[in-house]
Amino acid sequence: MPAVSPVVAIVQMTSGIDPGANLAAMDAALAEAAAAGAVMAFFPEMSVLLDRDRTRSAPHIVREADSPWLVGLQDMSRRHGLWVHAGSMPLLSDDGARRVNRSLVIGSDGSIHARYDKIHMFDVTLPSGESWRESAAFEGGRAPVVVDTPVGRLGLSICYDLRFPELYRALVDEGATILAVPAAFTVSTGEAHWHVLLRARAIETACFVIAAAQGGDHADGRATYGHSLAVDPWGTVLADLPVSKAHKPFALALVAIEQNAVDSARQAIPLATSRSNRNLDL
Repeated sequence: MPAVSPVVAIVQMTSGIDPGANLAAMDAALAEAAAAGAVMAFFPEMSVLLDRDRTRSAPHIVREADSPWLVGLQDMSRRHGLWVHAGSMPLLSDDGARRVNRSLVIGSDGSIHARYDKIHMFDVTLPSGESWRESAAFEGGRAPVVVDTPVGRLGLSICYDLRFPELYRALVDEGATILAVPAAFTVSTGEAHWHVLLRARAIETACFVIAAAQGGDHADGRATYGHSLAVDPWGTVLADLPVSKAHKPFALALVAIEQNAVDSARQAIPLATSRSNRNLDL
């Protein structure tokens, strides 16, 4: 009898400026995911707090060791019996000087298995006129992170990291077979680049890509693109969540992670072998 493929839940949110409300939505999403048979759930970037007003958000931002958000998420993981990729949350760096945009992977027993700080800062001025300077408040991480999970060896990244393929090559070199890309893409960049970049990362690494996204109009005044995606190692889109018009606190998609899909894609197009056999000095 063939092995049953593990199922992951991808949760799309429209997170706001109230951490309590956001955590309640995450708890409800985990209950739904567990009831549907998922073994792991993935949340978007800034799942617990999405607030561009740095003065207003400041009272909520503390070091990881002092964070009530993390304690709450660990309790949810235990109660629902799920592994949780928390997307990301704003925290203070260990020295308290700056903020970090941190992903955490929590086991079903509530233990923390990995943490990753977003490396690439979103410092851009878009054709739409939007200007973002993430580095004004956040410091970037310095190292790629890969962690073993029930659905495969997971490589971590966040949002703007998506545009830097060298990061994903480093994650694959560390054994990643599935890539997490929690995001809060703007509408204009999402319409132009979201689908093609995620499919490209999946194809060039022969990995599953799980990209839980923020989607809709947020309390802090921004709008995000949504379209949380799951892409298989051949580049096929397995799930695509549109932005809800009903203003629901979350939307959820379930995706089976076929264990042999990575091997099949890498055997069909042996990128690692081709790369090692090249003659160019790159």
